[in-house]
Formats: sequence, C-alpha cells, structure tokens
Amino acid sequence: MLRIGLTGGMGAGKSTVARSLVELGAVLIDSDVIAREVVAPGTPGLAALVEAFGAQILAEDGSLDRPALAAVAFADDEARGTLNAITHPLVGARTAELIGAAAPDAIVVQDIPLLVENGLAPLMQLVVVVGAEEQTRLRRLVEQRGVAEADAKARIAAQATDEQRRAVADVWLDNNGAPGEVEEQVRALWEQRIVPFERNAREGVRARADYRLVPHEHEWAVQARRIIARLHLACGAAAVRIDHVGSTAVSGLPAKDVLDIQVTVADLVTAESLADPLAAAGFPVVPGITHDNPKPTAADPAGTDLALWGKRLHGNADPARPANIHLRVQDSPGQRFALDLRDWLRSEEGARAEYLAVKREAERAAADKAEEAAGAAYHAVKEPWFDAVHPRVTEWARARA
Repeated sequence: MLRIGLTGGMGAGKSTVARSLVELGAVLIDSDVIAREVVAPGTPGLAALVEAFGAQILAEDGSLDRPALAAVAFADDEARGTLNAITHPLVGARTAELIGAAAPDAIVVQDIPLLVENGLAPLMQLVVVVGAEEQTRLRRLVEQRGVAEADAKARIAAQATDEQRRAVADVWLDNNGAPGEVEEQVRALWEQRIVPFERNAREGVRARADYRLVPHEHEWAVQARRIIARLHLACGAAAVRIDHVGSTAVSGLPAKDVLDIQVTVADLVTAESLADPLAAAGFPVVPGITHDNPKPTAADPAGTDLALWGKRLHGNADPARPANIHLRVQDSPGQRFALDLRDWLRSEEGARAEYLAVKREAERAAADKAEEAAGAAYHAVKEPWFDAVHPRVTEWARARA
C-alpha cells in the first residue's frame, strides 16, 4: 500500500485536504483521533495516566481533563517524558493496527499535525504539506474556531516553521486562495501522482525521465536528501553509506531530471536482501541489471571481469520524482567511480564543460526516438566517454587521497 503523510500548521486547512482525499478513495488515519481514543474512559492508557499524574487529571464524568493533564504533564521535561512514554507506544500500536487492516492496494493517508516536529517524514512514501500564510491561518483560528488571538499566535509559534515543513514536503498545497481551490489541487494530485504512484509501487514499476537535459535545479539536492532519509530507514544497518551521485549532484550542470542515489553495501548478497524492504518503501528492483559496464583496473587490466562491477538497481515508483537507486559494494570499482566522478566534476570546470558537450550529443542522439531506442542511443554516446575518462578520474582521486 502507499503511505502518505499529511501535515500542516494550525489553520492551514489540513482537515479540508484530508476530507477531499477520503472522498477520492483514501483511507484516513487521524493521529489526533487516535490520541484521544487510546486515553478514553476505561482504557489502559487512561489508567496509566492516572497512575502517573493522579486523579486530578480526570473530569467529573471520568474522562480525561486535557487542560488539567497539560498543566502537570508539561510542567517539566521529566513529566513530559512520562506522558510520551505512556501515550506514544499506544498511538503507535493503534496506528499499526489500522494500517494492517487496510487493503493491500489501499492509499493510506496519515494525518499527523506534528509529523515534522517528531521526525516522521521518512516513514512515509510521500509527504503532503498544506500551507497558508501566517496571517491567513491566524484569521481562520480566531474567526472560524473561536481561538483567542494571543493563544492562536502562541500555538502557531510553537509549531514547525514553513521552512522546516518545506524541507520534508514532496508536495506543497497552497491554501491561501478562495474556498474550493485547494480541493482542485488535491484532485489533480490524486489523479496525476498518487494513483499512478500506488500502481507503480504495487506492480514494481519505476518512474522514468525523458532523455532531455534541463537546467540544474537547487531542489534536486533537497529531493535527494528526502529520498536518502527514506533509504536509510528501509536499509537500516545494511547501508554502509548513501550518497547523491550523478549529474544532479553537480551544481550548475544541466541533466536529465532523474536523481542518482548510491547505496553502499558490504556485498551483493546484502544488496539482494534489500530487494523487498526497498520495494515496500516505494523503490522496486529493476530486473536484469547485475553490473555496470566494466573498465580496465589494476585488478583486471582487460576490463572484462563483470563480477568486479556488480551492482543491483532499484527505481523510485513516484511518477513525479524519477530516481535510480544503485546498490554497489563498498570499495568496488563502480562504487568508487561514482563518487570520484561526481567529485571530479564538482571540482573541475573543464571537466564539467567536457561532460556537458557529451551529454548534449547524447540528447541529440536520443531525440524523437521511442523510449527504449532513446535510452540505447543516449547511453551509446555516454558510455565511451566514461570509459575514456575513467583513468583520468582515478588518477585525480588518487592524487587527492
């Protein structure tokens, strides 16, 4: 299934977006609802809170008096830690239960107000943030929810900033406009990205990019960081390191709009063991790719030993963010070349110009061809250049060591 994290500041309109997603077919898991459910009267959660903080946190009807709880539970870090130690596992267990009950092809939307603050973004395959200007949010809280202005300002100030939210947002929905506008954005997002993403992930299909160069985008580095965070979670200790490599990692260099991420592992057995975890995280394996094109090395002067250049390849199923995930063995020729080539291009202006000329030629060779033929034509131009510069890159890296 596809897991989508939905968040946004108070008054941004997150509930409106959640309602629209449910109408389109999503399964909604609301963390605020769960947080109330696990401490309802008669639950072990409420009993644990009373044991920790006393009966004064109860209302006359035996339910939780939330202001009273806040007065004692947020008095100091130790009390806050006690509260979290009781409620967080309960919320997590109930969330897991609801996710487990969803259909295999479900699109699960987790409405989490503190998704950013609690570092939960890497758990999601897509993070959607609902944004609105602070004054707009303040007005909505005061006029529509009856919150006192001073209280509303304090609550907004205590939450994550827009800058922090943008850092984790795969999708930013602007809800500053007239009523109905954000719903239109949600429908387009559902049809053009979410539904194809779920289908791709379920069917094991990676998103592909056109063989066309576009100007370098600063956002590539930000997007790479988000993917790397998800990969770290999926791979766990099996990943020795994870790096943004390829043209999109070189500032100022035009490139195809596809990110290249390298996951370094101890051996190919480990790489193969990650096939299912990566697919579950939205990165299906690309069948039939078992090695890079070999090049002469000291261990293999003829450049014919495929085993030295072994790798496994995965791709991102998100149609709006194509990415190639290369799993290579630590200190193998392919692993070192990916890092050294990136650093060489970052360091040497002449190398960037040389590579760009090759990329432009490859782009022309791929133009007006069907996808498979375009890919073959594109790589037929680039691969000989990689072969030719490999000794230069290797020597450059050795001199820097």
